[in-house]
Amino acid sequence: MVTSGLTLVSRIVGRYVARFAAAEQGNIAVIFAIALLPVLGFVGAAVDYSRAAQARSAMQAALDSTALMVSKDLSSGTITTSQISTKAQAYFNALFTATNALPSVSIAATYTASTSMGSTIEVTGTGTYTTAFMKVAGFPTLDVGANSTSAWGLVRMRVALVLDNTGSMADDGKMAAMQTAAKSLVDQLSPLAKTNGDVYISIVPFAKDVNVGASNYNKYWVDFSDWDAARGTRSANHNTWTGCVVDRDQDYDTKNTTPTSGNAGTQFPAEQYSYCDTGSSSYLQPIMPLSYDWNSLKSRIDAMKPTGNTNQGIGLAWGWMTLSTGDPMNAPAKDTNYTYKDAIVLLSDGLNTQNRWYSNAWQIDARQKKLCDNAKAANITIYTVQVNTGSDPTSSVLQYCASGSDKFYLVTKADQTVSVFKDIGTSLSKLRVAR
Repeated sequence: MVTSGLTLVSRIVGRYVARFAAAEQGNIAVIFAIALLPVLGFVGAAVDYSRAAQARSAMQAALDSTALMVSKDLSSGTITTSQISTKAQAYFNALFTATNALPSVSIAATYTASTSMGSTIEVTGTGTYTTAFMKVAGFPTLDVGANSTSAWGLVRMRVALVLDNTGSMADDGKMAAMQTAAKSLVDQLSPLAKTNGDVYISIVPFAKDVNVGASNYNKYWVDFSDWDAARGTRSANHNTWTGCVVDRDQDYDTKNTTPTSGNAGTQFPAEQYSYCDTGSSSYLQPIMPLSYDWNSLKSRIDAMKPTGNTNQGIGLAWGWMTLSTGDPMNAPAKDTNYTYKDAIVLLSDGLNTQNRWYSNAWQIDARQKKLCDNAKAANITIYTVQVNTGSDPTSSVLQYCASGSDKFYLVTKADQTVSVFKDIGTSLSKLRVAR
């Protein structure tokens, strides 16, 4: 806008110059010279204001990030209240990019602690822009200022880590990289909890099935109809079930409907999946419900092994289940004094290959898209990661399921998984920044 405005002004001035130069009356040239001064003054003022506005925008961006990082440091105990101002200035100096326009910016940080309303950090920046044109008119400088506030304490977070445990995860170091990344994410999120319950994390390993735990063989929400039919006259005790379930009946497979006794469609069909047998060398680990036992969460991640075919939908469905109150995962009730951010992080290294009904990707993907629509409509934020170290096409369903293009990640080398999870952790822990 500044460039086009200058061009227009120069054209207008040029026309008047040509017209006045052709005039015979000398006083017109004098009048023009006098009139030209304010025109040039307006043009110069536009340039100075534009440069100052750009510097303020850069200041605002740096202040937003500064407020966020200081609040994270303070909430995690990395710094004390006496270090806030020094830390804020250091963060801002490292982030601010418009140092030519504003060579010196003073930063003030104000911390307000509250147990009832949430804590806040307000960071204010002030600087002086030296004008290039307006000084002729008596304005040698312009004051430039901005502020940003980061609030925390009233937002609690619940995150389901839905992790691909299929056989292909054994290739190219993908399983080990995922385990390292997932454990690092636990370590990244756990310091955000000032009290127990501020942050919860669940672990959902998946292949074609998920393992809900063999100890649940007597729960009403497990449907043994198909399991019994497969044994016929050799029907065995349900306590010999190895703990795996397949997708629920359609359309319950795309929802988080709480199961009810007597309604088989809402229940979870048992399957004697060989990889759920604890005697298997590639034992599919059971789901771990929401927990803030950080060591146990990381131990469950360490125990995962690659096995079986890919059914992202069942993993995603159970990730959502772990975030839901009531059976079967019984997430803790939410305190009405807080707001909650619920999220699912889904990582898979390949395309869908098998679910309860289908063995082709497009039909499985269609069910998964419905599930993702329903989860996002319920205010679940979904992050998706495709670890594609081979020649698979980019997954359209993982892109579709992500809550925005910035929440889909394509990994082409296993060791990139750690940095991707770190980025997701930063996004998850990002506190509300208000101006």
